Amino acid sequence: MKNKLRLFWAVSGLLVIIAAAIAVQVYSNFYRPNVLAGQSQEVFLYEEDDFDSLLQQLQDKNLLRDERSFRKAADYYDYPAQMHSGHYVLEEGMNNKRILQRLRLGLQEPVRIRFHNLRKVEQLAGLLAKQVMADSLSLLEVFYDQKWLDSLGHTAETLPALFIPDTYEVWWNSSPDKLMQLFSRTYEQFWNEDRRARAKSLGLSPVEVSALASIIEEESNVSDEWPVIAGLYLNRLRRRMYLQACPTVKFALNDFSIQRVLKEHTEVYSPYNTYKHLGLPPGPIRIPEKASLLAVLNAEKHNYLYMCAKDDFSGRHYFSSSLAQHNRYTQKYHRALNQRRILK
Repeated sequence: MKNKLRLFWAVSGLLVIIAAAIAVQVYSNFYRPNVLAGQSQEVFLYEEDDFDSLLQQLQDKNLLRDERSFRKAADYYDYPAQMHSGHYVLEEGMNNKRILQRLRLGLQEPVRIRFHNLRKVEQLAGLLAKQVMADSLSLLEVFYDQKWLDSLGHTAETLPALFIPDTYEVWWNSSPDKLMQLFSRTYEQFWNEDRRARAKSLGLSPVEVSALASIIEEESNVSDEWPVIAGLYLNRLRRRMYLQACPTVKFALNDFSIQRVLKEHTEVYSPYNTYKHLGLPPGPIRIPEKASLLAVLNAEKHNYLYMCAKDDFSGRHYFSSSLAQHNRYTQKYHRALNQRRILK
């Protein structure tokens, strides 16, 4: 009887030890904090990534306290077979169970994409490619897809008007089509009924407002001048005068490094050359900002028809109602250019 009792306690003790060992192993593999203190990090998973590439990313960021336990937990949850692309944030103190739950269910965090001060749609695609999973080529393919353009009522020339510079919250793995839908919705939200009515009262469409706004931005980097310049160009449009906007010539020549627009420059054959073609160009010459769009919609009323850069190179302009006054300002500016040996 004593021997049986000893055996019972021995077996019981062994089972307790085994159970404790299993409990420790389960705790270690699933419940013990495994993201190092102060090491909360972003993890980006592409469509083509596999479990090894995930581990390499975790290693490079020195994110895990115990990689071996993470491997075991991932194997238990069959995680490698349930990987999802996306942008994930692994926070300090997370255990393997929480990490894998987030990764397996695709519980990613959105990212904020920003763009401002861009001239070309190609620049936009390149900038976005640094902020989302899609590459610039796939973005451009969608941006210039004829079906997309037709459905939105745009052309390749008017496309820059579609993109409203701002900060957007998106899923990092959003497809180019999803991003295009977002930009289209934002465009429609910006061009609400009131703003469309305001544009119409000026004799402009939303795209024409964008075209004029893009010229204004290139004319002056002093934003408080924009409503004045907008009013000036609207005056010229009403009088059916050539806009003679130097930035449109630079755009036609694809050379914004030109500091001094000469007679030979204004002879370029292009629908964007407002020295040769009446009215606005076929589309924006850059992606205009909200502020310049609003400057056009709230253009200042005055009698100015001419503008000339100030000879102090402050970036500001002289505005004139008469050609004679404008010519005097122009002579001052040309003298300043000559003194600085700015010949082109």
